[in-house]
Amino acid sequence: MLLMLSEYLSQFHSGFTVFQYLTLRSILGVMTALGIALIVGPTMIRHLSFKQIGQVVRDDGPESHLSKAGTPTMGGALILVAIAVSTLLWADLSNKYIWVVLVVTLGFGIIGFVDDYIKLVRQDPKGLLSRYKYFWQSVVGAGAAVFLFMTVSMPSETQLIIPFFKNVVIPMGAWYMLLTYLVIVGTSNAVNLTDGLDGLAIMPTVMVAAALGLFSYLTGHVEFARYLSIPYIPGAGELTIFCAAMVGAGLGFLWFNTYPAQVFMGDIGALALGAALGTVAVLVRQELVLLIMGGVFVMETLSVVVQVGSYKLRGKRVFLMAPIHHHYELKGWPEPRIIVRFWIITVFLVLVGLASLKIR
Repeated sequence: MLLMLSEYLSQFHSGFTVFQYLTLRSILGVMTALGIALIVGPTMIRHLSFKQIGQVVRDDGPESHLSKAGTPTMGGALILVAIAVSTLLWADLSNKYIWVVLVVTLGFGIIGFVDDYIKLVRQDPKGLLSRYKYFWQSVVGAGAAVFLFMTVSMPSETQLIIPFFKNVVIPMGAWYMLLTYLVIVGTSNAVNLTDGLDGLAIMPTVMVAAALGLFSYLTGHVEFARYLSIPYIPGAGELTIFCAAMVGAGLGFLWFNTYPAQVFMGDIGALALGAALGTVAVLVRQELVLLIMGGVFVMETLSVVVQVGSYKLRGKRVFLMAPIHHHYELKGWPEPRIIVRFWIITVFLVLVGLASLKIR
């Protein structure tokens, strides 16, 4: 929106052309989303508290979580508002990738909102039944996959890139749609499983989003893409704005979500942010790098799969409780220790993912 305005004003003063630079708009995107989150956050928390939309704590969970009961939830709406407004202000709205990632993010946010609303407002602990939740996730994820496949303009958009191996790509063909669906839906649910401690999910999300923003910038720049031997995808650079907005909104939310949390994001935030990460990774052809950088999300998901599988097959549990962050809680680790250590692990994994740009 402001990009179009700057293009118009540049006819009268050349100084306005500075707003056409992707790097400046990315910085402004971070600042805008951060500012919105910090300004709107206190009002939203007061509103959620007034409406008594608070966290419901499981009876079989760690005892330390009992004190969290009643903490305002559905704060993820704050993140989505900040991301959407910042992206619409600073991104090129003629870019199809921007609209794809916005629609997917908001679509999953609506699914999360319905789930949170049923749990917290209607006081139904089951929330949105799993089969309905996965159905609508599949509708949005598959819809995005089909649209992207039908609008492909060059072979590189459907190739699977193998990190750390130069010029090793796998043409996916129609299988691209299945891969896209799995990455979007899988990442969405992985982030949702991770969102169990104060700040545990949001900071890894911010770090991975920042890294994907760099990948987006390089993928959309013909010279950098050629130098680094990564696919050049025209228009992908605009996703840097969206990733920057995620970083700003995430940091703004962390201001209120850090231990002890004043607000929780709920499914409305976790499902949407995970889907956003998955969508950006697909668009810049870095699905496997996302698997590396989002290792904490993968670990949390696998812990649930292993726990459920072991209990069904052997009648025994592998962990004291799943997802795995609860296992460490029950082992006596203080919550801040678990959170910060998982953050440190994410820093390391993000650096490994970024190293794939040069180690080939």
